[in-house]
Amino acid sequence: MLKTINRPLDLEWLEDFSAVAHWRNFSKAATARHMAQPVLSRHIKALEEWVGVPLLDRTSHPVSLTEAGVAFLPYAAVAIEELIKGRDLARTTVEKSAKKLTLAATHVLSITFFPQWLQELEAKLKIESVQMISDSFQACQTLMMERKVQCLLCHGHALQQSQLLAPDFVYTVMGMDVLLPVAKPLSDAASPDFSTLALLAYGQESSFGKIMKDVLPEVFQENRLVTHFTSHHAVLLKTMALDGRGVAWLPKSLVLDELANKRLVMVGDAAWQIPIEIRLYRHADALSETAEAVWQNAKGNKIFHGRRV
Repeated sequence: MLKTINRPLDLEWLEDFSAVAHWRNFSKAATARHMAQPVLSRHIKALEEWVGVPLLDRTSHPVSLTEAGVAFLPYAAVAIEELIKGRDLARTTVEKSAKKLTLAATHVLSITFFPQWLQELEAKLKIESVQMISDSFQACQTLMMERKVQCLLCHGHALQQSQLLAPDFVYTVMGMDVLLPVAKPLSDAASPDFSTLALLAYGQESSFGKIMKDVLPEVFQENRLVTHFTSHHAVLLKTMALDGRGVAWLPKSLVLDELANKRLVMVGDAAWQIPIEIRLYRHADALSETAEAVWQNAKGNKIFHGRRV
């Protein structure tokens, strides 16, 4: 029974064996492999110990392969080729990953801000691909904490509670927006009476809903407005407001056109408006090369109410 040495196999041994099989001469093979002949000889001996049988007939001139060596050579060639392919694929995968951007964005910003920002990023940076997940703030926050995305684009407020806290997370303020109470105007384009309107409210998963409860608790605590409809989608609340179903606090960036053409009007005075920030969160530790570049770009952007300044 042949004895096989239980030791790691070195790719270099296979390459050295292939070189000797090609040149049929240890000296020439060593020169081609850029190593001393004794080193190459030790590698061949180690390979033969790993296989368990002699692969070369050293008594012949030129050096020839044994029957075992002839049988083993094509498998050595395939192993070398496949391992090199695997190595190159692994390197390419890492390089592509370094140029891939994965981020989450809350629903509104994925519509109002992200497309334009992506165009600017692609014009400045080498981004191979972008994976963007649009969801509620709560869901996006979970994605960040589970490290499934590199960055999070969202609205924020100083009073808003978040789990994305230092030292594990940091954020930069890219600009400002404002939550405006808006409703469908009366037939004469006038603003309806605030007290007559039903509230189109945000659900618990919405960051806007959390901000409103912190900044304007009187809207909910005093039952000043009766809740008519609830959703964590600001776009859906906008549709309901356009349909005349009540008042909704919507980001100004989302209703700029509707305010301009009087399809929606602001309700109440400035005390009912809530300034909010446009934030980009990131993990505090190192990101990929592309994500780091995106972060630097974000720190230089300034957006106010959906308009670049």
